[in-house]
Amino acid sequence: MKKISLLIFAIVALCSADAQSRTETVEYQKISRQAIVNDFPFYEKTTRNGIEDKFQKMGYKSKEVKGYNVYRSVRLAELGPDSYDLYFMVDKKSRKDKDNSIVTMLISKGLETFVADSTDATLITNGKKYLEDLKQAILAYDLELQIAEQDNAVKSSEKEQKKLINTGMELQDDKTKLERKIEENIKSQADQKTEVEKQRQILETLKAKRKS
Repeated sequence: MKKISLLIFAIVALCSADAQSRTETVEYQKISRQAIVNDFPFYEKTTRNGIEDKFQKMGYKSKEVKGYNVYRSVRLAELGPDSYDLYFMVDKKSRKDKDNSIVTMLISKGLETFVADSTDATLITNGKKYLEDLKQAILAYDLELQIAEQDNAVKSSEKEQKKLINTGMELQDDKTKLERKIEENIKSQADQKTEVEKQRQILETLKAKRKS
């Protein structure tokens, strides 16, 4: 298990060093759309589940559409006063770089009316900032995963410790019983030695009575 403090420091450093969102053109429904893209220093699964967890806590549930997880009629003050449909796609950064992921976000005003710099510059700017801030939510989600994992590790270690303590008590009890049996055996050996000598003496006495 990686040391949580060091991992948090590394992630925060990555978030600070590469926090700029950018716009890229992507194809959706065979039409070119303007998307907001940012790199996240987390595994693809962690990022995807972290986004899902954040929106579920706000009361939104996603629906998969053409490879995107879509949240309908989302109201976020960070974006603007209206409600928007948010489309998220999370991929590995590359085949070789599986530790990091890329998040692509499309913003729609509804009915797949996607926004673009040319018509909604403020909304695009707000979307960029929102995607940058979203990293902190994923960081918090990832930390909770680590805490839960470490909590399980502690419980597992405590369970093993308790098992060893119980085994030790049983062995100590067995040792006490064995020591008692050894003491009893030593006494029995001494008593039996006396009995053997007694019986041997009787035998010698009887042999002495033989007629020459």
